[in-house]
Amino acid sequence: MATEASTKAEPQGLRNAALIGALGIVFGDIGTSPLYAYKEALKSAGDIDSLRHIAFGCVSLVFWALIIVVSIKYVLVIMRATNDGEGGIMALTALATNGLKSERAKEAAILVGLVGVALFYGDCIITPAISVLSAVEGLEVATPVFKPYIVPIAVGILGGLFLLQYRGTATIGRVFGPVMLVWFIVIGAAGLPYIIARPDILFAIHPSYGLDLIATHGWIGFHVLGSVFLVLTGAEALYADEGHFQGKVIRIDWFAVVLPALLLNYFGQGALVIEYPEARDNPFFHLFADWLTYPAVALATAATIIASQAVISGAFTVTQQAVSLGFMPRMEIRFTSKTEASQIYIPQANWILAGAVLGLILYFESSSALASAYGLAVAGTMVTSTFLVAVVARHVWGWSLLRTSLVIAFFLTIDLAFFGANLIKFFEGGFLPVLVGAGIFAAMVTWRRGRSVLNQRIARENPPFDDFWEEIRGPDICRVPGIAVYLTSRPDRIPPSLHLNVRHNKCLHETVVLLTVITERIPRVPKERRAFAEQLQHGFIRVVLRFGFAEAPNVPRALRRAAAERRAELFFDPAADVSYFVGRAIPVPSTSPEMSTVQEQMFIILTKNATTATNFFCIPTEDVVELGTFIEI
Repeated sequence: MATEASTKAEPQGLRNAALIGALGIVFGDIGTSPLYAYKEALKSAGDIDSLRHIAFGCVSLVFWALIIVVSIKYVLVIMRATNDGEGGIMALTALATNGLKSERAKEAAILVGLVGVALFYGDCIITPAISVLSAVEGLEVATPVFKPYIVPIAVGILGGLFLLQYRGTATIGRVFGPVMLVWFIVIGAAGLPYIIARPDILFAIHPSYGLDLIATHGWIGFHVLGSVFLVLTGAEALYADEGHFQGKVIRIDWFAVVLPALLLNYFGQGALVIEYPEARDNPFFHLFADWLTYPAVALATAATIIASQAVISGAFTVTQQAVSLGFMPRMEIRFTSKTEASQIYIPQANWILAGAVLGLILYFESSSALASAYGLAVAGTMVTSTFLVAVVARHVWGWSLLRTSLVIAFFLTIDLAFFGANLIKFFEGGFLPVLVGAGIFAAMVTWRRGRSVLNQRIARENPPFDDFWEEIRGPDICRVPGIAVYLTSRPDRIPPSLHLNVRHNKCLHETVVLLTVITERIPRVPKERRAFAEQLQHGFIRVVLRFGFAEAPNVPRALRRAAAERRAELFFDPAADVSYFVGRAIPVPSTSPEMSTVQEQMFIILTKNATTATNFFCIPTEDVVELGTFIEI
């Protein structure tokens, strides 16, 4: 009986752990939006009407934004679009392209996805800045003495967070869930007494209050809508983090904990402002009694650190996926956990993010100023997600054209309304994330185009195997003992490194392995499809290794495991003394360029700063011979 009870208790314990863990990792961003969203909505409305009318209208818009966009669009619809369990804009792009047959349609879907990814990075640099600033600004509610120290405190907190990234999130991650559970309980409880005192605020559920605020006040109403959009920041995380938690876990957390807590807090802020108009400058912290202000600031700071960590980790994940799929140059990717593949650290991405985030804090100096810059990038990402989900619904789920059109048109109408409301803030700071996104988009498109041109040039200048053997056969070429593995991006061509080695050293190893690494548009490749080997003539072997975009492409380990598990007949012993020959293609401007001058220079810079194949494929440096060659692009 004891054994049976423990067997039943273990799954329940695991489910509870997942539910609490998801609160910390998935909902940090959207869970901290009450710190600034309602305040900015009130500020955008100004004094256009009675404060009661404004408070009711803003609460109504917040309510319906959370119901339509988050609850219906993301939680109930978009979260169905998983790529073998992985969510997020990059995985969605891969899923959409897999469902299309036309190459032109696939290319269009990829470009839409790259726009979404680029705008996601714009969101990543603002979320930590506005979240932490808004939390620390609570000190001003307690006493104005802290006002000169708000920016230095925020910079210190975020600077320390970025400095600790290299250690991974395993230790601090264990407390994310419990802290956020306390956070949601506290913010819900903080709003409840004011709702009880002013139960008429519940009438704001009727959509007429929100629609009237927008429709009858022209541009001001549009500004309010742009500020209300702040309550939705973090909605993409619900979908992106499906790679860490099952959709069922996220749905339970959202409907059982997060949504009720957010609604209680937002309705409570509305009731507070009606009862005490002087609280509109920072209604969130005014929900708390004076003696609770400092504990509330401390809890809010902890919650915003968690939200910031979630965004930073999300940036690392998307970067890894983009690199694996060939949309970004190779970068150093460190795995900070021996058990969790999702816990990674990318130094280049970390320090670029750190510089951008800290720069924003020093430039804007307040969460209200940053709010103008926030929203446009997130709204743009949501629009691209809707377009891609339309492709998935039609071509992967098999929805009818009518059903797809009706559902997507409804979502797109809401998305474009929010996008337009944020677009009017372009010159108030909204241009910053757009410029960041435009730069990243240009870099990704250039890198993808440059690699295509480079591979075409390599294919033209390097022959197939049979032609190569006819070219080099003869008494001048000697065979030396050992195994040489040559990395090549084209399995049907001889790599430049092999060509160079034979040309200059006049010798070949007894066993020559032509190794190609392919990243597929699925998160993980099954073990039985990991390795393929084909024995060619004259001691040559062709090997293809396949990885998913969420996997670490550790070449030596994959070869050893394939041999040990007999997943493929490799025709050589990967545990023996193997030399890896890696070619470094150095692009130089061409006399007959296939790219513009600007793209040429950008591609050359990106190539120079890319991590070497040796590091990216986890090959021990002592086993590597690197051969470089100049190739015109």
